[in-house]
Amino acid sequence: MADLTTELSDGVLTITLNRPERMNAISGDMLTGLSEALRGGDREPGVRCILITGAGRGFCAGLDLQQLGQMGGGAGLADDGGGQGQAAFKIDELPPMVLRRIDTPVVCAMNGPAAGYGMDLALGCDMILASDRSKMICPVRRGVVPESGGTWLLPRLVGWQKASEILLIGRPLEAPQMLELGLVNRVIEHDELLAEARSWAAEIAANAPLAVAATKRTMRLGLESSFDANAHHVMAELLQLFRTKDFAEALAAFLEKREATFEGR
Repeated sequence: MADLTTELSDGVLTITLNRPERMNAISGDMLTGLSEALRGGDREPGVRCILITGAGRGFCAGLDLQQLGQMGGGAGLADDGGGQGQAAFKIDELPPMVLRRIDTPVVCAMNGPAAGYGMDLALGCDMILASDRSKMICPVRRGVVPESGGTWLLPRLVGWQKASEILLIGRPLEAPQMLELGLVNRVIEHDELLAEARSWAAEIAANAPLAVAATKRTMRLGLESSFDANAHHVMAELLQLFRTKDFAEALAAFLEKREATFEGR
């Protein structure tokens, strides 16, 4: 679709939000397309890392409020338009839920402002590299709640008090503040952002993909389990990895003092 482009190169699937004239505001079609692109990338053995960015000067201005207005306020997302209460989009199929479930690492190259849904989308990624022109904007001043993961993620990332400050006051967070709070991994000069993000994604893609996926999976499980339970999950993953060709290749490469070449098997 024209509003969402994908490109696969050297194991990195780049997904670009492509509505620069609307600051990449998310339309209904883009919600579906982004979820499909994320799930498809996670299923494809040739994809070892996913990179999400935006076209133009913004990362994502949030949900397309103009489109929502034409659909009768928020009804287009919460209702089928006929007043029957039937969801037009199933929550489990929306991008934030998909991001929480896939094992392929996702890097966000935040090239500009990320507001509302765009902020939540960025926070749902595993790593964020931010342009020095970027910012995060909570949607409370637009009369809505951060509905796509922000209220779950921010208290875990920065603590309750800081999350309350960000979400309830709604002041924009500039790039230096995002870095200070640990919400982004790096702040990078705007013109160098995409190249640096691709470099990070390439490093991930060069690692053993089964081990990378297992690591992300056990980290995710660890957020909602005890230390002991997580230790059992990790051991189960480790025993499986010991049987893979990638582990044998890693061991051989170490002994032979060379770089390993992984196949994901």
